[in-house]
Amino acid sequence: MGDDTMTRAVLFHELGGPEVLTVEEVPLRAPGPGELRIRVEAIGLNRADALFRSGTYHYRATLPGSRLGYEAAGVVEEVGEGVTAYAPGDAVMAAANFDFGVHGVYAERVVLAEEYVVARPTGVDAVTAAAAWLTYSTAYGGMVEAGGLRPGDEVVITGASSGVGTAAIQTALRIGAVPIATTRGAGKRERLLALGAARVIATDTEDLVAEVRRHTGGRGARVAFDAIGGPGFAELGGALERGGTAVLYGWLDPRPAAVPLNWPLTVRGYANGAVVRTPEGRARMAGFIGSGLRDGSLAPVIAETFEGLAAIPDAHRLMESNTHTGKIVVRV
Repeated sequence: MGDDTMTRAVLFHELGGPEVLTVEEVPLRAPGPGELRIRVEAIGLNRADALFRSGTYHYRATLPGSRLGYEAAGVVEEVGEGVTAYAPGDAVMAAANFDFGVHGVYAERVVLAEEYVVARPTGVDAVTAAAAWLTYSTAYGGMVEAGGLRPGDEVVITGASSGVGTAAIQTALRIGAVPIATTRGAGKRERLLALGAARVIATDTEDLVAEVRRHTGGRGARVAFDAIGGPGFAELGGALERGGTAVLYGWLDPRPAAVPLNWPLTVRGYANGAVVRTPEGRARMAGFIGSGLRDGSLAPVIAETFEGLAAIPDAHRLMESNTHTGKIVVRV
């Protein structure tokens, strides 16, 4: 086979740690009807990638030979029959609304269906774009569309030093809400305050409910945006005002989530794909993210940029160390 029919990609053949990830030559087909072939320039890492690789995501990898990766920025090389919204040379981003065991974007070139792609905002470089889509779409979809966050509302953001957490702080500020960030230790406090958090609560040493109520004059926050779940999810209810909304979007604690009992309140389980899979949802998210990136109110916090596909196991190790703040990106 010639160069046009093969590409390098990251695969894994068994579940496990970062060491199971390997770079291999794999076939690359031409785009079919409704598809685009994309040259990948940068890849954004997400916690879901590590969960999928280790076998703890909400769907399972098909082994051997599973692909990996939800998020990337690149340039269209070729379009299939019927594609009119994109042309060769267009800058795009993966929309993270696919089975990444099959379509994973940890690769030099990929073929994706048109509905799996969104346009990259004009003037946004590949590293920034690779760090933007999934974090900001999750923050916007979870807090605004699911949580009903409004200007002036306080919102408790757990796991705030993560890529989604830092995006949630900026998203809350952009709509005029008041972000209250939580992190386990005090070491990341100053960084989160610099990002715009109105208050940072170190949950290892501070009482989350007491601190939120103190910051809100005893009333409680309107919305909680939670990445953790588990038994601690119930505690968040005590930090909410009467009739508030708790949005659970992640499960960093794999134990069953306990439901808050301080009713009345609303509990929402948010899945980003439910919004991103509709053309209308993608359009709303693309409009919010694109305008924010252009005016500077949304600026991805990038913890570290690695070089080349071979560095992806090391990038996963950093992600799982939980020592970073923001997003990890691999430049291809």
